[in-house]
Amino acid sequence: MAEEEKKEEKKIIIDEDWKQQAQKEKEILAAQEEAEKEKTEEHVHRGPLPRGDLAALISMLTTQALFALGVLQVKGQERKEPDLELAKYNIDMLETLEEKTRGNLTKQENKVLENTLNEVRMTYVKIAE
Repeated sequence: MAEEEKKEEKKIIIDEDWKQQAQKEKEILAAQEEAEKEKTEEHVHRGPLPRGDLAALISMLTTQALFALGVLQVKGQERKEPDLELAKYNIDMLETLEEKTRGNLTKQENKVLENTLNEVRMTYVKIAE
């Protein structure tokens, strides 16, 4: 009779282990579903992406340069020291874009690129001093 009680206890332990494992799996699945839901909500709140054109490329490179210079920062993050090397890299990329597209841009595109480059260069000089 003592042996039968031990066998029953083992079954209960196994059943409890199975229940615990099933509960863990359920929690993991719930966490994954929540993460997917957050990703979907982020996408919905982001809004539509801008047109992929020259102006967007100029804007992207300029934004990176301004972040590197410390002019722009992410809300809630500490202010960082300017990274002049990274800023110069992004400015150089804009200059390369200007050089490689010379003669192939509309007057408006050329003006946007020229004005943007002048502004970001002046900002770089002010911060580098």
